Amino acid sequence: MDTTRYDVVIVGGGAAGLSAATTLGRALRSVLVIDSGSPRNGPAAGVHGYLSRDGMDPWELLSTGRSEVLSYGGTIIDGEAVSARRTSDGFGVILGDGRLFHGRRLLVTTGLTDELPPVDGLREQWGKGVVHCPYCHGWEIRGQRIGVLGTGPLSVHQALLFRQWSRDITLFLNDTVEPTDDEWEKLAARSVTVVDGAVASVDAVDGVLTGLTLRQGPTFDVQTLAVGTRMEARSALLESLGLGSQVHPSGAGRFIETDAMGATAVRGVYAAGNVSNLMAQVITAAAEGVMSGARINADLIEEETRWAVEGHFGPFSAASEAAVSQIVLTHRRHGLDDGI
Repeated sequence: MDTTRYDVVIVGGGAAGLSAATTLGRALRSVLVIDSGSPRNGPAAGVHGYLSRDGMDPWELLSTGRSEVLSYGGTIIDGEAVSARRTSDGFGVILGDGRLFHGRRLLVTTGLTDELPPVDGLREQWGKGVVHCPYCHGWEIRGQRIGVLGTGPLSVHQALLFRQWSRDITLFLNDTVEPTDDEWEKLAARSVTVVDGAVASVDAVDGVLTGLTLRQGPTFDVQTLAVGTRMEARSALLESLGLGSQVHPSGAGRFIETDAMGATAVRGVYAAGNVSNLMAQVITAAAEGVMSGARINADLIEEETRWAVEGHFGPFSAASEAAVSQIVLTHRRHGLDDGI
């Protein structure tokens, strides 16, 4: 058991968590980062849209981030945080192996899980031939034959979005999507091919995606397949503190609600990155980590200032003596009975 009491315990060592830890370390805070080692973008070949880091291997980005946290005195451990509880002076975080760590404040940056539809061969291509975000992957697949697998009401939007990067877009309805009349017009106007029928498999040769096959029909030749996943916040730790996840307005999944600076409905508990923002790209998650780190530092300063004020006046100030007298003596003052 670690008896160290950290200013902040951060659960999740991705872009959001490491950025928050760096911000807090630079603010001279004692910080512990607990990381399970399962980043959402681990299967991807590179991080995109991150200024000065475009194309960097996701694991290299995290390694660099860890080094920066350590350079400012932060502590990083590998482990799976399974629950948390409020203590008299903050929070206790319990790991799966029984270890317990304490922090005055808690920041959760555990990200989300992409739930893929049950199509043979799809998971094996995830992050390679199967992508989800045009801003993350669109440049790399520009001009290719791109298929869009119907998974829900956002699939038509996804097909129209990827049309920006290629003239050859095919939307596979997959017995799931039923476009409205207005959507049919948009698809036709943008020359998006639409194929009916359920998809049986995503096909590949030597690990390279070659197309997909319908359950009742032919095989289609596509070079890349776009899939809108259902995104579920990794919220178990927050739920152990009474925070439930919310359905995202877009219907894309569930997230933990916070204010603009990452504060949750539980005092002293914060969240940043994909756990609270399903649409956040890596650079967005990093920015949210910085903002949450700054807000937590301000929160701690407020608390420490209050302690300083109380200590400055001391336990026997006029105000505290009057308050105690009111409680103990009620209608009497300084030991004198007023005769009532």
